Amino acid sequence: MKKIYLDYAATTPVDKRAVKAMLPYFAEKFGNTMSLHFFGQESKLALEQSRETIAGLIKAKRPASGYPEIVFTSSATESNNLVLKGIAFANKNKGNNIIISSIEHPCIIESAKWLEKQGFEVTKIKVDKYGMVNPKDIEKAIKKETILVSIIHASNEIGTIQSIEEIGKICRQKGVYFHTDASQSFGKIPIDVNKMNVDLLTASSHKIYGPKGAGLLYIRDGVKIEPLLHGGGQENGLRASTMNLAAIIGFAKAVEICKKEMKTENVRLTNLRDKLIKGLLKIEGCKLNGHPKKRLSNNVNVWFSFVEGESLVMQLDLHGISCSTGSACSSIKLEPSPVLLAIGLKPQEAHGSLRVSLGRFTTEKEINKLIKVLPGIVKKIREISPFK
Repeated sequence: MKKIYLDYAATTPVDKRAVKAMLPYFAEKFGNTMSLHFFGQESKLALEQSRETIAGLIKAKRPASGYPEIVFTSSATESNNLVLKGIAFANKNKGNNIIISSIEHPCIIESAKWLEKQGFEVTKIKVDKYGMVNPKDIEKAIKKETILVSIIHASNEIGTIQSIEEIGKICRQKGVYFHTDASQSFGKIPIDVNKMNVDLLTASSHKIYGPKGAGLLYIRDGVKIEPLLHGGGQENGLRASTMNLAAIIGFAKAVEICKKEMKTENVRLTNLRDKLIKGLLKIEGCKLNGHPKKRLSNNVNVWFSFVEGESLVMQLDLHGISCSTGSACSSIKLEPSPVLLAIGLKPQEAHGSLRVSLGRFTTEKEINKLIKVLPGIVKKIREISPFK
């Protein structure tokens, strides 16, 4: 049985073109980027070329200081921790209030909880039934003690895309730093950090067909932030650690590919997504989660009445189809998804969710198979459901 992978929001396979670009940096071009000799400088040049490539995708500029606004990290989780904790401690003399939304990724939520234990105040903004943040709610919540607003660009669970430019404009007018977690949107939809009024932005390699182990944090020139890792002074003193150069090279190649293929790929995925949504909504008791229009081209999230999501995932797996329920980063937890609860679902409904995320190698034939087999699986589970 041929396996069908429909969990691209969790992670993506590394594109063969990215693998090819990485290979020399495992054994041939292995120098430490901080070394002054040939091997070190060869690696340093490759590192900076990668930085420029990635910066170009989000229109980041090289400031007067001469140092690019891209800091490489090990993951989006590290980047998000660096944002919240680094901004909080660097700006605690100005204030102690941080604003986030109720549908942030767990690494934002948990970092905020940790900061509360350190004496900081966290304001959590509610969302509507589509998972949209109302910019006016942000404006009302900002006060003189507010030092950071962090709002996810596009939800990893329900795919809803936020009005980042409008929120960023409010933060800029109020003199408050604005961060967006763009892990799911980066490489999929156009991003211009200047037009969007973004001061800090998170992205990850393994969400765009690059390798795991590489992430980034865009930091606008002049932003006051404390590092989490101290040591050899790499990344302009903001992230000490010997660089994972091979992964960064793969990340940059993945960005290069996304930049070339983004427009056509979005059209292709949108057509597949809409076909899938139409097919799934024909199943009795199936409803769409997230915004019907303002959503990522590769995200479909639905819930089924009288069905348990884990059972759906396991039954689909027996048919050779890999999907997920809730966020992959917290799927071992038994609690219903906080994101689905935030948009108004009852716990029982949230437990019946299914996330199908499409990608570069998804075909129409695979979507047709899912549409064909899912009604029977739902019917089978409902027959033995304890929820009825």
